[in-house]
Amino acid sequence: MKNLLTIIALTGLTAATAQAKDIMSALEDCGQFKTLVAAVKAAGLSKTLEGKGSYTVFAPNDHAFARLPKGTVENLLKPENKQQLVDILTYHVAAADVHKADLMDMDMLQTVEGKNVTVRVVGKDVFLNSAKITAADNKASNGIVHIIDAVLMPPSPP
Repeated sequence: MKNLLTIIALTGLTAATAQAKDIMSALEDCGQFKTLVAAVKAAGLSKTLEGKGSYTVFAPNDHAFARLPKGTVENLLKPENKQQLVDILTYHVAAADVHKADLMDMDMLQTVEGKNVTVRVVGKDVFLNSAKITAADNKASNGIVHIIDAVLMPPSPP
């Protein structure tokens, strides 16, 4: 029950939405992921998050995107930067159901983009690189959404 109340309070999702909707629909309906939804659509990844599968999405809310340097989001949404946008967005996805309880300190979690995020556990808090999971284990029909407070940026190649 506590998890359900957390979902409702922090994400605006209802129990029916969380169970019946796919990840994309749940993000669209929530209202605090407008930037993420726009980016997913611009990258051509909507069908993936609507489709079958088992995904874990680490979803930065609109406040997380607002903390990026001015002009970053607008630049990424330009058609000529589509591949960079795809790389960033797929760096927020794991190709399996990953619950918060599955994340162990110093784990390296592989993303769909191909690079790893580092998991840090500090007390009851879980971080992916430096992004804190603020609401965990939000279930959708095709996976799990963890809300994070920062946008993850894939590391640059050496």
